[in-house]
Amino acid sequence: MTALTFVAFAAGLVLLVLGADWLVRGASRLATAWGISPLVVGLTVVAYGTSAPELAVSVNAVLGGQPNLSLGNVIGSNICNVLLILGASAAITPLIVNAQLIRMDVPIMVGLSILTWVLALDGRLGRAEGLLLVAGAIAYTVLQVKQTRTDPSGGDDAADASGRSSLLANVGYIVLGFGGLVLGARWLVASAITFATAFGVSELVIGLTIVAVGTSLPEVATSIVAAVRGERDIAVGNVVGSNIFNILTVLGVSATVSPVGLLVPAGALNFDMPVMVAVAIACLPVFARRAVIGRWEGVLFLFYYVAYTAYVVLAAQEHDVLPTYEAAMLTFVIPLTALTLLVMAWQSVRNVRRQ
Repeated sequence: MTALTFVAFAAGLVLLVLGADWLVRGASRLATAWGISPLVVGLTVVAYGTSAPELAVSVNAVLGGQPNLSLGNVIGSNICNVLLILGASAAITPLIVNAQLIRMDVPIMVGLSILTWVLALDGRLGRAEGLLLVAGAIAYTVLQVKQTRTDPSGGDDAADASGRSSLLANVGYIVLGFGGLVLGARWLVASAITFATAFGVSELVIGLTIVAVGTSLPEVATSIVAAVRGERDIAVGNVVGSNIFNILTVLGVSATVSPVGLLVPAGALNFDMPVMVAVAIACLPVFARRAVIGRWEGVLFLFYYVAYTAYVVLAAQEHDVLPTYEAAMLTFVIPLTALTLLVMAWQSVRNVRRQ
């Protein structure tokens, strides 16, 4: 491992962030011109654009013979999106949750998380399952656009006023964005594999931590900036949409292009996937209780992300403190959190009945 490896890793992250920013900027402007609502922009255009790094990294990893990195990237990114990104955004400012998210999109996210875990129980996500997920991605996108599309007349006027030069500029942003994502993904995957080899850390752990956080940086930036600017539909929709995109498109395409599908390690099947499912389920009572994600709930999410990452690192190193850490989490932290979520769920049911 040389200094060039660190340079390639840093340059890959920079290109991923810039590429995603250019892609989202061009695509979101075009979507706005077409008259699509902010929530749909967050759930589809922004979410898909900011999740493009996960797609680029995962497909490159599969084609490069590193499928565990691809799987770890998706699982780690979905956990990171909820716990880190929503947590940080809500800690900065409480996030109002759109009713559509509670009724439809979050349940879809939960259902897809459970479905992925069930499909992986045999230790493999094959091509047929990958094609099923890709078909689901197409159906979900069409459903979003059909159900929540606004009157396009205002968007058409904006497009006419901006002229052909504005259209070409937005298309240019999209092309540059994809180029940056592809090149950045190649550098990031290559350097991550070098790190894993040098430190004796498994590709799955690298995917769950370094690569997952690195490819989630566009979501981090987008959601935090959107929350600060008051675009809370985009902030929350970006996270939920990204998680749905990761499962349907990133896992689906990766499993489809892989000659043997994606083999699921026992560690991911027994721990990381259940955590992904639990994190998705936890969103339901938190979102539905008051249709607001408060600051203390954001801090709780952040705490759990730190706790999860610490566990992954300690387990990878087989550290002596791991048994004590596990005992503390199982005896105190997880039961208290489960009780809190049950109270939130009960309050949510009471609120629905009153309405």
